[in-house]
Amino acid sequence: MKFYEYDAKKIFVKEGIPILEGHVAYSPEQAMEFASELRSPVAVKSQVLVGGRGKAGGIKFADNPGEVYYAASSLFGMDIKGEIVKHLLIEKKANIKKEFFLSISIDRIVKKPVIITSSEGGIDIEELAKTNPEKINKYHVNPLEEFLPYQAREIGRKIGISNELISLFGSILWKLFQVFSKYDAQIAEINPLIFTEDGLIAADAKLEVENDSLFRHQDLVQLTEFKPKEFAFVKLDGDIAVIGNGAGLTLTGMDVIKYYGGEPATFLDIGGGASENTIEKALNLVLHYDPVKVVFLNVLGGITKADDVANGVIDILKSSKRKPKIVIRLTGTNEKEGQKLLDAAGIPYETSMEKAAKKAVEICNSLKQEECS
Repeated sequence: MKFYEYDAKKIFVKEGIPILEGHVAYSPEQAMEFASELRSPVAVKSQVLVGGRGKAGGIKFADNPGEVYYAASSLFGMDIKGEIVKHLLIEKKANIKKEFFLSISIDRIVKKPVIITSSEGGIDIEELAKTNPEKINKYHVNPLEEFLPYQAREIGRKIGISNELISLFGSILWKLFQVFSKYDAQIAEINPLIFTEDGLIAADAKLEVENDSLFRHQDLVQLTEFKPKEFAFVKLDGDIAVIGNGAGLTLTGMDVIKYYGGEPATFLDIGGGASENTIEKALNLVLHYDPVKVVFLNVLGGITKADDVANGVIDILKSSKRKPKIVIRLTGTNEKEGQKLLDAAGIPYETSMEKAAKKAVEICNSLKQEECS
């Protein structure tokens, strides 16, 4: 049984192997959501059960949610060695200083587990074996004896791991061997194991488990694939992003935009109890979606507090490089506090949904006229 990278990483992190933060996306819109949540440049990685996806163009990088949307759109449905891409791993992009290769499998000739390591990761190990065999180290483990941490460290020294990293390298290699043994694996691999400012991290994960052993590993069979969504997001064909706190309010906001002659670019429901952080994530998502010219934020505070909304708006507008026009309708719980915060920041708002929607459409039309002139 082969595991997708994201499922293999769930197992690795459970056993103490550090990984990069990431989420699985099943649509370009969801990929945008997760990129907004991560708030950093990301890797957009096709999830397939074959190797060589990087060479096949199955991994792309993006700096913001808008770029992620286009990268994800190009990857979904892609054929990689006969496998169609149906989901992606959206993962924080690492600042890589060095890459290593770690792999554990069964050497069927000598009938022992073999640990293969190299100081060069992220490469085709078969090609490296042909061109620079001296850069590959093989270590056979006696199956009748326990593989110990000091042995893992010795393997690290043989491939030139520095003294500052030897302990951490040995720990990760030892834990990878525990994964291999515990889960009756045919192969457990990290390529590459990367060295970053945060230490050594498994940037990729490969795991294949013997099918006949799965009755002992029902936890592997039942691995969940889905992450609950923080808010509901649908991409539309217009140029005014509509955000509301509640599905009914969001739909009403879209209707009013349409009534005044505008076209919604998004349906984005942040929910009835949206926090300041949720507001920031939602705005970050639409601010980097290229078709959006104007953002219509429609909030009727109940559980959602107007001052949290205001703080979220202020923070994201300060940090965002792309700055489309934003029109805010803000009323309800703590509205005076929220309105004062917006006033102090010089951000205009309305208390009437109709006035705010009409204003958003007028601004959008004005921007389009400027583009045509």
